[in-house]
This record gives sequence, structure tokens and C-alpha cells, in this order.
Amino acid sequence: MKRLSQRLVLTALIAATIGLPAHAASVVKTYSYFNIGGRTLEELEGELNKRGPQMKNTGRRHPGATQMEFTSRVGYAEQGGKCAVAKATVTVKAKVILPRWRAPRRADQDTRLIWNTLSADIKRHEESHVGIAKNHARELEDALRGLGRFPTCQAAQSRVKQVTDRILAKHDREQTRFDKIEGINFESRILRLLQYRMERM
Repeated sequence: MKRLSQRLVLTALIAATIGLPAHAASVVKTYSYFNIGGRTLEELEGELNKRGPQMKNTGRRHPGATQMEFTSRVGYAEQGGKCAVAKATVTVKAKVILPRWRAPRRADQDTRLIWNTLSADIKRHEESHVGIAKNHARELEDALRGLGRFPTCQAAQSRVKQVTDRILAKHDREQTRFDKIEGINFESRILRLLQYRMERM
């Protein structure tokens, strides 16, 4: 359920004056689906293991994934012999990949209930990854805008890269920590969700 990939694109724009309009970090989110079959829980598990998105770093397949790309646009301005960040916007492009079960008529009610619970949890998990990314995109924007002035724009660009690398590394650690916690709590969480759904029925 980890992110499949993450790239950073830095575009340096040399501006003439300070005071360009500010923009908030944003997320561009899309969805794609992979179809699975199966009539029993065992068959569903086998389909997820066979057709789920594959992690490049481990080679393992997961029931869902989110591909993310951070794009930073940074503008610099020279004033009074100094250079400063005049504009910084960060955008996260997130592609959420989720399973779609083509339920056969012979699938029993219990299997459908468990699948509906599981698929909702998979979607929540991937949406949480997007939320973590958005929070760090905002943090990166704020950090870049508050860097102050430098002797040259080259020095400013160097500092921008350092700050960007630091915050994206922090982002990666947070995503990994989230996956670890979710994995530990998976069974108890699903059982709790199933109980809640059965009570509502």
C-alpha cells in the first residue's frame, strides 16, 4: 500500500521583483482501477496477490497503491544586491490505484460484506497517503517562502534544494511509519469495522 514512486521537479524562475501572488499547495488526484474476480475470500485474496499493483522497491503486490509526484515551482528575485525566493508553489500529483471486484452471483452475503468492508478500508488507507503528501507540500511551500535573502541566486537555489531534500525525506519517513502502523493494526481494525457494519444491518 506504499507509494509506487516519487519524483521532484524543480523549476527555477528568475523574477524581476518581489511580490508575486502566493498560491497554496495543491493536489491533483486521479483514480484508476484493476478488476479482480473470485467467489470466496480465498479466491479474492489470490486475485489481489496476482493483480494488485507491484511495488518497485520490494517486488511485492498490494491491494492498493498511490503514485505521487511532487512538482515545485520556485521564482527568485534580485533586490538591493541580494537574492530571495519570490514565489514558491508545490503541487502533488496523486494517482490512486484501487481494486474493483466483479462479484459473481454465487458469492454469498458474508463474502460481500467482508469485501465491502475491506475495499472501503483500502480506499481510506490510500487517501491517507495523499493527505500526508499534501501536508508536506504545504510545509515545503512555507519553508521555501521563509528562506530570507542570499548573496546570490545561486546560493538561494542551493538552499532551496537542501530544504526540499530534507522535507521530502521527512515525508518518506512519515509515509513508511504510517504503513507500519496500519499493518500492525490491520486485523483489529477490520474486525471492528465488520462489527460496526453488522450492527447497522
